[in-house]
Amino acid sequence: MIKNIVLGAVLLISGFVFAQNTTMSSAESKAFVTKVSAETKEIKTLQADFTQTKKMDFLDKSIVTYGKMSLRSPNMLSWKYTKPYQYSIVFKDNKIFINDQGKKSSVDAKSKTFEKINKLIVGSSNGQMFNDPEFSVSYFKNANFNIAKFTPKSAQLLKYIKQIELQFPKNESTVSQVNMTEASGDTTNIVFKNTKINAPISASEFSL
Repeated sequence: MIKNIVLGAVLLISGFVFAQNTTMSSAESKAFVTKVSAETKEIKTLQADFTQTKKMDFLDKSIVTYGKMSLRSPNMLSWKYTKPYQYSIVFKDNKIFINDQGKKSSVDAKSKTFEKINKLIVGSSNGQMFNDPEFSVSYFKNANFNIAKFTPKSAQLLKYIKQIELQFPKNESTVSQVNMTEASGDTTNIVFKNTKINAPISASEFSL
């Protein structure tokens, strides 16, 4: 359960893109990274509603969940699932805090896979994810999105994740969709909407 929720969260965070993707040129990818990195440096807080769709080989129907994501720079991140069940996961102080419908627990996240996943999600709001040594990155584009695809380098991460794809709407610097393919072949799609940047966030969003 924890693995599915955390991996789904990253990530941040899918259905497949039906628009025709083309590889960015070296100049295009450099301009894209420079723009996103510069513009997201000013982000101190970020909030968004999300819809997560998970497709698993052994299930005929996709699992669809809804919730709210909250991020505060430099390293506080909260995912609160509200429908069809209530489940919260907070990354804070190198720990993962979990509230599974009233049952609370914590996990030491330091130097573990979860910490690296959390780092990538936080990095997507400040441009630092492009410099993460744990991933190799390739860049694509289509009529609607600029796309960064992250492939894990370490054997540890490859046990869980085959690829993470972040989609940025054209002329925007924040992620609107995350598509993840797990090592098993299962996929997770997270679509963000109602995004708020640098709006006040209550401390309660990062507590359980």
